[in-house]
Amino acid sequence: MSMTNKRKLPLILQLLVGLAVAGVVFFLLTKVGGETVASRQEAARAPEAAPSASDRPVIPLADAFPEKVPDGRGGNFTKVGAVTLKSCTEPDSVGPALANMIDAGKGCLGEHVALYKDGQNNQFNLAVFTMRDPQDTVTLVMRLGGNPTDYQVGAQAPPPGSGLKTLPPDSGMVQAFTGQGRSMVVGLAQWADGGTRDYQALVGRLDPLLKDVSNRVARHEQGS
Repeated sequence: MSMTNKRKLPLILQLLVGLAVAGVVFFLLTKVGGETVASRQEAARAPEAAPSASDRPVIPLADAFPEKVPDGRGGNFTKVGAVTLKSCTEPDSVGPALANMIDAGKGCLGEHVALYKDGQNNQFNLAVFTMRDPQDTVTLVMRLGGNPTDYQVGAQAPPPGSGLKTLPPDSGMVQAFTGQGRSMVVGLAQWADGGTRDYQALVGRLDPLLKDVSNRVARHEQGS
């Protein structure tokens, strides 16, 4: 699937998105799965005799992204496409700041991306970056979450037959991040028409899907 970056919102809209998303980034960072990112990092420090975290395989694509996820409103999110990218720093999938942060760390084992829609054809992009070192995940989540209107993860163009519109680059979008062991999960959401309105409501729509994927990644990282 092709990827397009959505980073050209007018300044006033960027401020609105930032106000809407900043609180959610903090909530997800501290509350998903009942653990803080810091506590997950502490839990990841295995005894010296244990295998390195980087020796474990990344979560399988199908395990990270199920076909359907309850949307919390009586319907479902439906997956319309998913793929494992060749690298974590492909120019069409991440922005230069994120690519530089990944390159400055101890390495990235892989990136999965998926596109979902809900019953109203709103679009939801998910990306899972699995790093070699859990500390790199903490760093990425903190830095990206601290700049909620800087879109460093690309949104996917819907595949033919999905029933979704290819939205223009200046469409409204919200984003949120979680850290799960070695993995950073990124969620992006856009209204079906690309509208620049009701960002807090859009954050609320994204929340169940981001939590579901984050919980799946967390279980994999914990070996359960």
